[in-house]
Amino acid sequence: METAEFIHALDREGRSLAAAAAEAGPDAKVPTCPDWQVRDLLRHTGAVHRWATSFVAEGTPAPRPLGEPPELDGDALLDWFREGHLRLVGTLSAAPRDLRCWHFLPAPSPLAFWARRQAHETAVHRVDAESARGRAPGDIAQDIAADFAADGIDELLRGFHARAKSRVRTDEPRVLRVRATDTEDAVWTVRLSAEPPVTARNGEGDADCEVSGPAAALYLSLWNRLPLPAVTGDAALATLWREKSAIG
Repeated sequence: METAEFIHALDREGRSLAAAAAEAGPDAKVPTCPDWQVRDLLRHTGAVHRWATSFVAEGTPAPRPLGEPPELDGDALLDWFREGHLRLVGTLSAAPRDLRCWHFLPAPSPLAFWARRQAHETAVHRVDAESARGRAPGDIAQDIAADFAADGIDELLRGFHARAKSRVRTDEPRVLRVRATDTEDAVWTVRLSAEPPVTARNGEGDADCEVSGPAAALYLSLWNRLPLPAVTGDAALATLWREKSAIG
């Protein structure tokens, strides 16, 4: 996917998140994030949007902590969220292609990184907002394009879980395969050990466990918003993912 496509997805998903949050109300529980109410979801995602904007707008070369959201609620909180989301979309749209700033996963460029990361950040949290207004995540998955979902799986497996922070580890080497059944060439081989996972986008060799399903369902399940669609082989590896894969 191209950077412009990610910015378009970010724009769409943020608007949908705000609409779902407005319908649910700030007190509504978020079933996909049981510790949160909608106000927590808006505060978190809004703070992330402003954090990302700061790197792109200022060309910040080093990491900085996520800022604390204001103690807003109700319509004022929704307005704050919408303002920050639109500022992020506008900042990414206007940024030069040769932008230089800090980013934390491998990417063709810092601009490509931030557009992709914020599109997926917002899409997953849009699912959270939809769940708060009563939609089942399985139904929401039907709204997510397969190519976008496959890209999100790739970012999660080959980006986030390639880092030393990943807790998905095994005492002995094991192989987990992830296969999207509705998207061409969307197969990943995840080699697990006592070190961070090593993932290749291929289906080569034997696997101890395979998780498969439509790309959108896999996307949400690997982000722990849905149960894993289909598991064959050693289900303990699928359980390991559920228990250890949360991104801190």
